[in-house]
Order: sequence, then structure tokens, then C-alpha cells
Amino acid sequence: MTNQYETVFILTPVLSEPQMKEAVEKFKKLLTDNGAEVINEECWGLKHLAYPIEKKSTGFYVMVEFKAEPQVVKTLETGYRRDERVIRFLTVKNEKYAAEYAEKRRNKQKKED
Repeated sequence: MTNQYETVFILTPVLSEPQMKEAVEKFKKLLTDNGAEVINEECWGLKHLAYPIEKKSTGFYVMVEFKAEPQVVKTLETGYRRDERVIRFLTVKNEKYAAEYAEKRRNKQKKED
């Protein structure tokens, strides 16, 4: 049974633009290699953190929406923990209404682009 998930991770601010994009592609590939379907990806850019993490006050925020089996989330989070570029991450399962809201938000963004 596949569920819809949203994962947000923060990459260290010392990365260059190509390094940041390479890290995002690595995690997207990890998802697709494990049978997940990537629905949406948003790079929110360099943002200030609410509090310092590892003596850093900023980080690159990335959000990825995907559909996958529950065990894929464990694999993804293990990948986050093993990658020194990731300073924080959070993965949540979208319930029915959250998934509908996310789809509306994506459609609205496409119209604005």
C-alpha cells in the first residue's frame, strides 16, 4: 500500500549551487531506486534558521513530495543521517486532506508560473 509523504530537509549553507542540486538529485534518485514516485520538488533557497544548528544560522531548504511504501521512508531517513550535508530533516505522511491541499497548492503555483 503506497502512501503520500512530504519530506523537508535542510542542507548546510557552505555548499555551492551545483553541490546543493547534486545532493537533491541524490535523494530523489534514492527514492526512485526504491520504487517511490516523486510528485513534486521545491527548492526554497537559503533561509535563516530559527536557532543555530551546528554553529550555522542559515541553510538550503528543500521539500520533496512522493508516493511510496512505508519502508522507503526508513531508507530515505538513513540516507539523510549518513550524508554530512544534511543538518536537519522531517518526513511526514500526508493524510487524505493534506494530500488534496498539496495538490491544490501545486496547481496554484503552476498557474502563477
